[in-house]
Formats: sequence, C-alpha cells, structure tokens
Amino acid sequence: MPTPSQAQPSSPTPPPLPPPPRGADWMFGGVYGTVLASGLLAALDQKGGEYTPFYDASWVVVTAVTAGLAHGYSHHMSTHQRGSVGHRWRLLVTALWHEWPMIAATLPTVLLLVLAGLTGWDSYGVTATGLGLNTALLFAWGACVAIRVGYRLRSALLMGLADATIGLAIIVANALIK
Repeated sequence: MPTPSQAQPSSPTPPPLPPPPRGADWMFGGVYGTVLASGLLAALDQKGGEYTPFYDASWVVVTAVTAGLAHGYSHHMSTHQRGSVGHRWRLLVTALWHEWPMIAATLPTVLLLVLAGLTGWDSYGVTATGLGLNTALLFAWGACVAIRVGYRLRSALLMGLADATIGLAIIVANALIK
C-alpha cells in the first residue's frame, strides 16, 4: 500500500470542451426572451391603475431590444480579439445579430397585448393568459433544446418541466406581490 508521501499516478484529464457555437443561441435566446416577457407582463399590469396594453407592448419591445443589445455587446467584449477595426466591427455586428431570438421570443406577449388593446380585453385576463402561454412556451423551449443537444425524450420532458417552473415562479410571484 503506498504511503501518502509516495506519488500516485494521475489519470490524464480530458481535454476541455470547446465553447458552444454562438449560432446555436437561438434556442437559449428563446428561453431568455420568454422569461423576460413574462416578468414584464406581470410587472406592467398594475392593479387599480390605468390599463394600457399598447404602452405595455411597446415597453416589452424596447426592453427586449435593449437587453439583446446589452447581451450581444457583453459577449463581444468578453471574447474581444485582436484585429483590424473593421474586423472588430464585423464581430460586434455578428454578436448583436445572434441576439434576435431573445427579441423574437417576446413577440407572443407583444401580440397578445396588441390584441388586448384592439379588443378591449381586461388586464387580468390578458396577464393570466400571457403568463400561462409563456409558461407553456418555456416548457416547449426547454424540451426542444434538450432534444436538440442530445437528451432522450423523458429527460427532455423533465428539462421542459424545469423551464416551465420558471414560468410558474413568475406566476406565483405575481400573485404574492399583487
């Protein structure tokens, strides 16, 4: 039996995994955008206040675009590479372009708010429907992403359930805060 002072042969460490390609961010941007839209939908609906669905829809879009720009810019800065100014600008534009899924994922909520404004749908119904819809979308995003990256169906459904739990947490927070 070797003593603690004797050197033990170490097993070779596997090489580090390469970072995921930024082009695959559409799957993850869908989750981020849906969570963002849910939080904004819950926060913008004020009990006893004037209901303004068009105003709320515009704030969801403005916030999504701003978050996308900030997220893309931070990715660009964290992976800053040497090169010409033109090359760095192309990398920045590419990083910003990769954020479109987060913005697109807020569109179901935006469309729901616009529909509410056109039809006079009450704020409680819109908020409840929107949060339920977004929770279902979170489930779908989670399950689809899991299948896409190689999980089996059962595990993928559990991943979808985990993502849907985020939506449920927003619904519970909305109920408790209001």
